[in-house]
Amino acid sequence: MKPYVFLTIRTILLTLLLPSAAAQSQATRSEQSAASGSGDSYPTKPVRVIVGLAPGGGADMVARTVAQKLSQSLGQSFVVENRPGAGGSIAPAYVANSSPDGYTLLLVVSGFSAYPALYSNLPYDPIKSFAPITLVSYAPFMLVVHPSLPVKSVRELIALAKTKPGALDVGSSGTGGSGHLAGELFQNMAGIKLTHIPYKSSGQSLVDLVAGNVDLVFSSILSSLNLVKSGRLRAVGVTSAKRSPIMSDTPTISESGVPGYEATNWYGVVAPAGTPSATLGKLNAEIVNLVKIPDVASRLAAEGGEPVGSTPEQFTRQLIAEIVRNRKMIKELGIHLD
Repeated sequence: MKPYVFLTIRTILLTLLLPSAAAQSQATRSEQSAASGSGDSYPTKPVRVIVGLAPGGGADMVARTVAQKLSQSLGQSFVVENRPGAGGSIAPAYVANSSPDGYTLLLVVSGFSAYPALYSNLPYDPIKSFAPITLVSYAPFMLVVHPSLPVKSVRELIALAKTKPGALDVGSSGTGGSGHLAGELFQNMAGIKLTHIPYKSSGQSLVDLVAGNVDLVFSSILSSLNLVKSGRLRAVGVTSAKRSPIMSDTPTISESGVPGYEATNWYGVVAPAGTPSATLGKLNAEIVNLVKIPDVASRLAAEGGEPVGSTPEQFTRQLIAEIVRNRKMIKELGIHLD
């Protein structure tokens, strides 16, 4: 065969094959982009927002508020899925093992930074296994007691507890949860002994408190505000450094006999490690913008919350700092869960 004949056949084959190869390459890139959830196309299907606590509490409210607004702004459903258990530590393990494509997110609370000190064999690393997106808001707890308890202030509560060590029961959403740790810190700083009664959710602890089966609970303001207003519970203090605007008549625990006490809860959003940076950036921009919307800010304020909206880097630094702080505090308190 003459050389020019070979070249002619080769040219014909290339002419026929190249468009197909180019189309296949483009299809592969499109599939990879869709699979990763990156770029302007994200999201192309519903997104799950996992919450490690039962419905009805502050974490659930924040997650549903964020999910609703993201659904509106991004044109796909953001669906809240509650996976409670072990004080909220089960959900992070589930999300850490999910595909890093932006379609499974985790609403984390302040207890997330305490889990490494509470559990010796966590199936994930709180920093390496996740990609922080943003800190959404801060919110204090409110210390509420049953009306039959003969106390109207934190000082009176401390005085009563000192006369009856271990006789008063403090309920919480679960061992190792944020409310539990707020109570442990209170006991340590006030020099008193309470008996901890863990529940599967903050809602259950409040039901038992209203029924008189426990004496006090460190609850989110959102969960207990109406119960206080109706007289079914009595508020004696808030856990923030300053008084809550929504409960301005209720003093802080710090100003009521426990100087320096502070146990502020916070809420943030993370994704599995390896989630595309474009997806993380898009979610960060959307959430930071939505917490500034007046109706969102008012919902957060209903819990005594303060909107934040941080960068992923700022949130990462906070997580690292809080993990270190909680390790020190929990070691000093002598709390062990396994």
